[in-house]
Amino acid sequence: MEKNQPLSIRNKRRPKGLTSSFTINFLHMKNPWVTAWWSAAFPGYGYIILGSYAKGFLLVGWEFFINIASKTNTAIMYSLTGRFELAKEVINLDWFLLYIAVYIISIWGTYGLTVDLNKLSILADREDSTLIPVQLSSVEICYLDKRNPWVAVVLSILAPGLGHLYTHRVPTSFFLLVKFIVIAYFSHFLPAIHYTFMGAFAQATAVIDPQWLLFIPSLYGFAIYDSYVNTVEYNRLFGMEQSRFIRDNYQSKYIYKSLECEFGKCS
Repeated sequence: MEKNQPLSIRNKRRPKGLTSSFTINFLHMKNPWVTAWWSAAFPGYGYIILGSYAKGFLLVGWEFFINIASKTNTAIMYSLTGRFELAKEVINLDWFLLYIAVYIISIWGTYGLTVDLNKLSILADREDSTLIPVQLSSVEICYLDKRNPWVAVVLSILAPGLGHLYTHRVPTSFFLLVKFIVIAYFSHFLPAIHYTFMGAFAQATAVIDPQWLLFIPSLYGFAIYDSYVNTVEYNRLFGMEQSRFIRDNYQSKYIYKSLECEFGKCS
């Protein structure tokens, strides 16, 4: 611990997290291969997991634009069903070749950023940085408490984004909700489900748009995974903050001295 610096400076230099009106953003240990994998699944998701919203949202928007313009999802659908000639015909190489560079840099960037943020998370834990657990403003109330990660999962299944709203990740929540609405509308996902339940499978197949439908699996997978992990780490952050507060304000300062004497180390 950097004892020569005032406490206020140390907490700003090695922050553990931030509570604000619109989100709770904090550092915790992550597997860099996991964030890299999510960037491979959908460029931008890796950055959103890391709390880097600006990069994440821009890359998701870029992926939408390039994928739709190049008809990548339609080509994937034809390839998976063995219709390779149709896949070659439908793909637009003018747009598709723009995909590669940003796709690679997204994977590489999230891997490197995860490694760096893990180091900062370790330093913040060693510095025992404080965190303001409650934030009030004229538009919103934000506070840390214990939440059930399985509730976040169920909410994410009902509609991607609701699980993030449960843990006050408002930017991610509304971004995923808007994305889900746009995809569901243009893919005709909900009418296809309706026809499927009614047994009209031919109508369900006819109405669905595969170009938009193939965005659905990655969206649901990401929403469920990230909301669950975020809630687990959110609870851990709450426990750390409570532990630090109780230790600093209610634990006797002589307890460490008595423990040293018990183990024969007191002078």
